[in-house]
Amino acid sequence: MSYTYDYPRPSVTTDILVFSIRDGILQVLLIERKIDPFRGAWAIPGGFVQMDEDLRDGALRELEEETGLTGIPIRQLRTYGHPDRDPRGRVITVAFVALVPSDDLIATGGSDARDARWFAVDDLPPLAFDHDRIVADGRAQLARDVTATLHDSALIAFDFLPPAFTLSQAQQVFETLRGEAMDKRNFRKWLASEYALEDTGEKSTGGRHRPAALYRLKEG
Repeated sequence: MSYTYDYPRPSVTTDILVFSIRDGILQVLLIERKIDPFRGAWAIPGGFVQMDEDLRDGALRELEEETGLTGIPIRQLRTYGHPDRDPRGRVITVAFVALVPSDDLIATGGSDARDARWFAVDDLPPLAFDHDRIVADGRAQLARDVTATLHDSALIAFDFLPPAFTLSQAQQVFETLRGEAMDKRNFRKWLASEYALEDTGEKSTGGRHRPAALYRLKEG
């Protein structure tokens, strides 16, 4: 397929914010670039969309090529198009967000990424392009999503939890995403009133505290 235009045509990229809560801290997955521009700098996984490729497909392809991660649901965040955001020329990027639980998720650098590593959102290295703004926007959106008055959007918090979880684990996730502590009793009353949870009949194992009941979110 050939394309001919009488005016300059910008390029399009996708960038994928992968958030996880690890060791009780909200973290984001970054890759170390091994090509110019910004060789050696840390950046959000992403790259150029192919001419006949859907944006979402391009984002998932780049995520797999640069980190080895597959099968992760993503949702669109927003678009960034400042004329000077990329030294290579006029490049517009569409940012996506992925939320993943921390258990056994291993990312490895590949393609044009020298390394892939998790960083605490509040303690990031200098980032390439305008990726510091994209991370900040993604983090702010998470906080808005889990505001107690929003039922449907707050469901994203459960993406950070294992299929069976304790109420303490759920509270830690909501507190981490909101960036503030929540009263234990009020949180549990709110959680029970907003979401259909069922007791699995099983207890948590390991750790320093006594076993606690495990719950799961009812489907439907």
